[in-house]
Amino acid sequence: MKNNLAPTYQYLFGHYWVLWYKESNSYSIVDRDFKHLLYMYLQAPSLNKFKSGLFAVDSSLDADTVANNLQAYLMQCNTAQHDDTTLSADFIATRSNIFKTYVFNDKAFQVNFDSELVEKTIHPSIAHLEIKEPITPHTTYNIYVENDQLCLFRNETLISMVPKRDYHLIQGKFAMELLSFAHSKEESDWLGTFHGSTIADGNHSILFIGASGKGKSTLCALLATKGFELVADDVSPMLASNFNIYHNPSAVSIKEGSFELLRPLIGDFDSFPNTVFNKTKGIIKYVPCKNPINDKYPCKAIIMVNYKKRSKTKLESISIKEALETLIPESWLSPNPFHAKQFLDWLSQTPVYKLTYSNTESVTREIANCFEQFNYH
Repeated sequence: MKNNLAPTYQYLFGHYWVLWYKESNSYSIVDRDFKHLLYMYLQAPSLNKFKSGLFAVDSSLDADTVANNLQAYLMQCNTAQHDDTTLSADFIATRSNIFKTYVFNDKAFQVNFDSELVEKTIHPSIAHLEIKEPITPHTTYNIYVENDQLCLFRNETLISMVPKRDYHLIQGKFAMELLSFAHSKEESDWLGTFHGSTIADGNHSILFIGASGKGKSTLCALLATKGFELVADDVSPMLASNFNIYHNPSAVSIKEGSFELLRPLIGDFDSFPNTVFNKTKGIIKYVPCKNPINDKYPCKAIIMVNYKKRSKTKLESISIKEALETLIPESWLSPNPFHAKQFLDWLSQTPVYKLTYSNTESVTREIANCFEQFNYH
């Protein structure tokens, strides 16, 4: 009846189905009962046939209400998410007042800002890459506010423009630009950039996810002091061709609540400047870590971090629903249907866990045990 609205892909993970809709590039996690109702509706030759079939399954259900809800769900899942802002702004060279040059992977890039406030959206996390010596950059970025729009230019070509209150979108776009530039890739090469931090042991990596304030960056900074390699903090890019997570050179963002824990473990901790961009996040220090031995590692697990005071260290399997509802909202996932299928295939082979902890030594041993298991398989 409504097969043109059906999901492009459907994957069963335990008790839940993950449905991917091409039109909106959205992942919907539903239980088996909903999936059954949805496909009864999609495959019914007519609305009356659906109603009679539903009555035979459960006469207590209001068929009209169920049909309306399913139709509304399908319409939402098939509504394309278009950017309302048309990219039409001329480059204005005089908006550049602050000039910074950085080097990563032997490649220089320059970022020009119009104000200290705009500079604060990008510079603190990559300040350790800045150089003072004059050098010709491979690429130049300009970021400035024009008519209450925050604009990002690459070599004087506009690539993103958002209302200045949505500055986090420019941060995300610039992160993608930096990663693609640093690793000589195109945006279309990436499977996704996950909102999470990644740690490696020299052979494999683990992606740590979690809501803001749950301690994923703190845990990764801690593990980096214990001999593990920090591959990426906050934005973890995965390449479609090999499912490897690549090194993100940005520094680790440490919130004030973790200062006392990390101060004894990180040399010259107090020498890193405090950054305050908004009241919600409070005081942050951006702490650079030693570069990983390799610039990419295969990702063997997803772990949702849950710091809880005075708790015992516990690593337990969780549902795909719990993992994806944490991972997806702030991640960028490629809209390419082939990449979406790759992502779902990869997920089907990747274990997902929740890690509850409070003791640093205990959690370090737990993560070390995880890596040992990967190395034996």
